[in-house]
Amino acid sequence: MKIYLGADHKGFHMKEKVFAYLAKHDYDVEDVGDSELDPDDDFPEFAQLAALKVIGDDSKDPRAILLCGGGQGMAMAANRFRGIRASVVWDAFEAKMTRNDNDSNVLCLPSRLLEDDDSEWRGIIETWLSTPFAEAARFKRRNAQIDEL
Repeated sequence: MKIYLGADHKGFHMKEKVFAYLAKHDYDVEDVGDSELDPDDDFPEFAQLAALKVIGDDSKDPRAILLCGGGQGMAMAANRFRGIRASVVWDAFEAKMTRNDNDSNVLCLPSRLLEDDDSEWRGIIETWLSTPFAEAARFKRRNAQIDEL
């Protein structure tokens, strides 16, 4: 599974920690930016970069992890792209449910809440990465409806 990782200035420091964690655990991770801390950058740019990478990736189950202050901006921007199901997640239970029920392929993390709690964000990421989509007919139908909007 390929993982694309992006963050604006509010999520930059946490992104660096997440990248190191994923690389250490042998995940195939690509940093889509920002490459340096820029207090004037804007989250839509990085959400778009990650979303287009996920959409254009032909490998099995490509995903992205996006970080900003509250996670909401990244999710709003990423969800503008057909085929993207971005979820703002703040605990492992929500990470499990958004994968199981919604087949989330973009995880948006609120760095304001999680940056200083390594065990919490690690648990969220590991749960999100390891939880399969349940593939229930109703879940597939709902995802198809989203893509038709």
